[in-house]
Amino acid sequence: MTGEQRESRAQLYQIRVRGRLGPTIRSGFPALRARVDGGDTVLTGVLADQGAVYGVLAEAEALGLELIDVRRLTSDEPRQRRETAPHAEPGAAGQPHTARRDPRR
Repeated sequence: MTGEQRESRAQLYQIRVRGRLGPTIRSGFPALRARVDGGDTVLTGVLADQGAVYGVLAEAEALGLELIDVRRLTSDEPRQRRETAPHAEPGAAGQPHTARRDPRR
């Protein structure tokens, strides 16, 4: 497989940005699921190719988000790192995080 063929395959990515993103900003990333991790938001999803990755990064920059980390996840990544809930919001202190479905979907 050539480098060009590898780059055109859909891959699972994880993008971490500083801060907790609200529903309006999260809607700018429809291909990604969001979860809060401490004071950061982790966006995870399958992106079609590197062009799609750069598109997500450009959107993050346009929204003024601080990029912390970008990772391409592989099948040997620990399962916990790959699991996300769609647009998860933190629960109350001591309560588990729950996923809320976006009513626009």
